[in-house]
Amino acid sequence: MRAIIIEDEPLSVAELRTTLAEIAPQIEVVATASSVAEAAAVIAGVGHDLIFMDIHLGDGSGFDIFERTEITVPVIFITAYDSYALKAFENKGIDYLLKPFGREDLQRAIDKLGLLSGGGSASAEHGAPTQTPPVYQERFLVNMGARMKSVTTAEIAYFMADGKYLHLVTHDGKDYIVDRTLTEVGEKLPPNLFFRINRRFIVAFDAIREMIRYSGSRIKVVLHPPLAEGEEAFVSTDRVPDFRQWLNR
Repeated sequence: MRAIIIEDEPLSVAELRTTLAEIAPQIEVVATASSVAEAAAVIAGVGHDLIFMDIHLGDGSGFDIFERTEITVPVIFITAYDSYALKAFENKGIDYLLKPFGREDLQRAIDKLGLLSGGGSASAEHGAPTQTPPVYQERFLVNMGARMKSVTTAEIAYFMADGKYLHLVTHDGKDYIVDRTLTEVGEKLPPNLFFRINRRFIVAFDAIREMIRYSGSRIKVVLHPPLAEGEEAFVSTDRVPDFRQWLNR
């Protein structure tokens, strides 16, 4: 599978190349572009099967590229802004990754390529070695001052990132500090039971008490135990389609 990366930050291009080589070696980056004009020329002149596209470029928007040349392949949008998700899915988008994203987010986006073609994951579709099924964590070590405690996954209601701290909140309302990042925790949780709704929250299905629809496809999640006064948990716009799918499992 041949891919084009459209991104005006060299470091982001390098990081994406490295991660792709590690998790999806079947994807070959055949060209890169850092501007709307350059991207339009590359897309028209280089054979490709997939595009990774940043939305904010130095000379305009990634969406401007669609007006300059015909795009017929799937696009994985990568951006620091969550306000363009709907437009992205209307323009060949199969996923919308918010920076900074984790390896599992990129893998999930790539796996959609296989699902769209009616096969399994993209890695299996293109002959990459079959991966061993993931082993999910059953217990998490938490800190209580100088003491430590092990909390089972079944006890966890949600994780909440708050500045440099990550809180683990149990169904009975206890709040612990976990010495990990939200992305690291997300990789260890069974995806049928937990879902990352935004940059700050991973929630357990059993902790959801109510869901409220807002304009613009936004969804507010009411959790138990309840959040502190003034805190609210919304599903990020780009995560709404996957969230709905997760609820229907």
